[in-house]
Amino acid sequence: MIAKSTIDQVYETARLEEVIGDFVQLKKSGSNFKGLSPFSDERTPSFMVSPVKQIWKDFSSGKGGNVVAFLMEHEHFTYPEAIKYLAKKYNIEVEETERTDEQKQAANERESMYLVSEYAQQYFADVLWKSELGKAIGLTYFKERGFTDDTIQKFGLGYCLDEWDGFTKAASDKGYKLTYLEKTGLTIVKEDANRPEARKTFDRFKGRVMFPIHSMSGRVLGFGGRILTNEKKAAKYLNSPESDIYHKSKVLYGIYYAKQAIAKEDNCFLVEGYTDVIQLHQRGIQNVVSSSGTALTPEQIRLINRLTKNITVLFDGDAAGLRASLRGIDLILEQGMNVKVCSFPEGEDPDSFAKNNRLEEVLDYLKDRSKDFIQFKANLLAQEAANDPIKRADTVRDIVNSISKIPDAIKREIYIQECAQIMNVSESVLFSTLAQIGKKERTDATKKAKQEHKAFEVVKNESPVEKVDVQYELERKIIEVLLLYGQKEESFEDLVLKENENGDLELEPESVVAKVYEKIYLDLQDDEIELANERFRAIYYKLVEELNANEKFSVNSFMADLDQEMVSQISSILMEEEKYELHNWERKDIYPKEKIVGVAQLVSETILTLRCFLIKKRMASLQEHTQDVASDADNRETLEEIMNYLNLNKLLNQKLNRVLS
Repeated sequence: MIAKSTIDQVYETARLEEVIGDFVQLKKSGSNFKGLSPFSDERTPSFMVSPVKQIWKDFSSGKGGNVVAFLMEHEHFTYPEAIKYLAKKYNIEVEETERTDEQKQAANERESMYLVSEYAQQYFADVLWKSELGKAIGLTYFKERGFTDDTIQKFGLGYCLDEWDGFTKAASDKGYKLTYLEKTGLTIVKEDANRPEARKTFDRFKGRVMFPIHSMSGRVLGFGGRILTNEKKAAKYLNSPESDIYHKSKVLYGIYYAKQAIAKEDNCFLVEGYTDVIQLHQRGIQNVVSSSGTALTPEQIRLINRLTKNITVLFDGDAAGLRASLRGIDLILEQGMNVKVCSFPEGEDPDSFAKNNRLEEVLDYLKDRSKDFIQFKANLLAQEAANDPIKRADTVRDIVNSISKIPDAIKREIYIQECAQIMNVSESVLFSTLAQIGKKERTDATKKAKQEHKAFEVVKNESPVEKVDVQYELERKIIEVLLLYGQKEESFEDLVLKENENGDLELEPESVVAKVYEKIYLDLQDDEIELANERFRAIYYKLVEELNANEKFSVNSFMADLDQEMVSQISSILMEEEKYELHNWERKDIYPKEKIVGVAQLVSETILTLRCFLIKKRMASLQEHTQDVASDADNRETLEEIMNYLNLNKLLNQKLNRVLS
């Protein structure tokens, strides 16, 4: 268990915008930051981060919380893992008490798989550096590739001995369960049909050098293993199978080491293999990732899109590889990203080129040879179809099809003009082809819109619009005011009910100076009002207790002791109005008044409105009672009570400057 003092220090030290900035490209928006949602596919930012409140809110998915909640949502950390990650980032020493056997057993399956993967990475690294075979085979291979000791250690490279179950036995001896060794794909388990109790185990990566695959936060998700023998039946590269923690389509090799450089350089180099990433990184080009030998996927592109809008795809020099890799470019274009392409001389790849050239030479080559994807694709395909009219026509259609993927209309038109010049085809023909390609999409979109409209009509007729829950919204507002301004001292105008000379009731104002939380608490207590929403009620009492005990109240410290469901609820309340910043009202010469300007008025109006609502609710209840009672005599007291409430409601609404119908 992590000591409370460590947790408190982590919360005090960690800066939300810095932590999230490692995963999402954030841009300043007033006093906040905004960026693309890391939880959904979007092109318009709906993800907001508040440095002042130290909370975030994703308006597209509805998720939100503090710095720990983000790591738990995005990286699937457990609470202790999130605290340890932050402690490591900010160089905070973690004080821990020994976990009991029960607590160890309570570790969930996902955490167990991470622990197994981390052990495996360390085991393979130890074999590489400390065993004779590891040094003679694995380390020699990496040295021949030109990797330095520092690079090998940084990327956690290793070696799995060429034994059937050397790793599996070592892991089992350390107490790691075969269940998780099998689920992570590190161990292959084969059943014996004749003897079910007898199971054989094999190391998946036996005799291979190992490349750990990390998440964006640095957790080991899986492995890539390269065989060093010339066995024809064995695959040259072997990846971990899909598991609960490793999804090939959502992972980029090297993203953990590249994320900060990608954001800083505002560009990402995309290569094919592990060694391409490592060699370029070692040469000094750190904003580079790989799709790990799999076909590029939309999820991988969106991972880059959070950090930059610019991708430069680096291709090997062979023509077959170029043609195959062009397919991924359309996917990048569909995400609205800017794509450049750079190919290396024939027989070279990013690995060999970076190894054989100085940093300045590599940078100059990338700068000079990186072409806009249209120029690159047009030149490449035009060479192939130079003397064949049919191939030439197919080439033009292929290029226009890529252009049709671009969401931005202006970019599409510019690319059409470029393509017309390169292919020597009139712009009108290309625009006509573009229109034909888009026709089916528009038709499908129209059909879909009609279906959605029809569905909406059915819903509209059968399901009436849901009414606003007034009490819920008012109680939510009370929590928000307490969180934002609880310790603020204000001058309030209290209303005291008195009889005038004619014997009529009147509300007379009396000025009182109090802290916001004191005013709200006393007003609700005087009226014997208890919050109806169970979650708000729990937050309310915790808040009042904390505000009363701590004059230096901070939302961040308050949330540190709450469960994640409550943290999410609070972040939703606090960030509700931040979503309007996404619309940039100032650009339209609309300047919303800041709430802090009228805190006293906000408190008074919220409490008065809640009083009015509860009075109307009470009157409705009394009216129902009169209908159930037989005689007028029995109703007299109830009717008098209703009249008193009517008068009070009238007075309160006059104070609120509201006209009653």
